[in-house]
Amino acid sequence: MYKNKIIETLKAQYSRDLRKQLVRSLLESEKNKDTTQQYKLMNQIFSYVISELGWTMAVNTKNWDSTPLDIMNEVFPKIKTSKWYLEQDLSIESNIDVVMGKAE
Repeated sequence: MYKNKIIETLKAQYSRDLRKQLVRSLLESEKNKDTTQQYKLMNQIFSYVISELGWTMAVNTKNWDSTPLDIMNEVFPKIKTSKWYLEQDLSIESNIDVVMGKAE
């Protein structure tokens, strides 16, 4: 599925207000250090995005495709400010380092 189609599907599935509320709830749960439920939900949505894209881990950073995180950022306003987003981004960077043999 193409990026725009996934974005349209998610926006149709989750109203604008609901998407904003999901991010607010995520940020609030991070502040309260009770992220289990919110992370589980965001991970399920993120897994759907990855699955629909047919996304796979790139062999090196030159071929890196950040489309899944780009979609999450576009669909869910301000998700980039969450620790969840940062963890996904950091996880990607560390996996690239492992693949490229830079892990310590």
